[in-house]
Amino acid sequence: MTTGKTRVFFMVADPIEQVRTPEIFNKVLPLCGVDAVMVPLRVAPEDLVETVRVLFRSPTTAGMVLSIPHKTCAAGLVDKRSKIASSANAVNAIRRNADGSLEGELFDGIGFVKSLERYHMPYAGKRVLLVGAGGAGSAIATALAASEVAHISIYDPDTAKASQLAAALTQQLHSSASAAGSNDPAGFDLVINASPLGLRKEDPLPLPVERLSPHAQVCDILMKNQPTPLLRAAMAEGHAVQPGFDMLILQTPLFLDFFGLSEAAATVRADDSAVREMLYPSELTGLFDRL
Repeated sequence: MTTGKTRVFFMVADPIEQVRTPEIFNKVLPLCGVDAVMVPLRVAPEDLVETVRVLFRSPTTAGMVLSIPHKTCAAGLVDKRSKIASSANAVNAIRRNADGSLEGELFDGIGFVKSLERYHMPYAGKRVLLVGAGGAGSAIATALAASEVAHISIYDPDTAKASQLAAALTQQLHSSASAAGSNDPAGFDLVINASPLGLRKEDPLPLPVERLSPHAQVCDILMKNQPTPLLRAAMAEGHAVQPGFDMLILQTPLFLDFFGLSEAAATVRADDSAVREMLYPSELTGLFDRL
């Protein structure tokens, strides 16, 4: 039950229907005795700056999580941001500090790497194809570049965006990275869809599945329509796959710590099974057997 003292977190995206973070927060917060809620808020890109500034004028605003397409723009709104967020030029969480400044952080990449580790999907020394160079893709690329992958090839229809990300990884993190000329996954060990392709039923596959190497592992970070057409096709060919749920679940304690809820963060770190069971469709529950 909300009260006059209830604090409010906002989940901001456009579109908003695919986001799952409010479900997680609104399950975890009451279980941890925190008087707060998360509200999903659809905000058009042209309204993001004004929305962020207005919402954080309220003392009951507890924090904000951001998704497509706002992560890159939000990086330019905050007064402070971490090295990881600066390298990726993206943030997916904003808090107001005691001095009134806004601070941004980026947890997508850390959550993704932790999810690979949870499902025993090796990445160190591997060749990676990343499809999508937006905010989430940049976060994943930055985290993988810091985790000793052999090489990251980045494909995005916006070739300039892919080239800029590859250059940043090379110059700032001294990683082996390049912009890919196509979405051909042949020869890659780990293939990741970080693009919006798959949110709509009419979307084409983000890459030609028949070109996957036999040993390739496939990840799709979309929070909607899981298992996505890409994962269904990859599973049919016998590939190990992973949806994006654990990338989000494993970010949750990081969000909670960032927002000053350390006890709630510790609770989720100790046992996140209730959240996993809530998010995973029955068709993918077999993935738990890999834990």
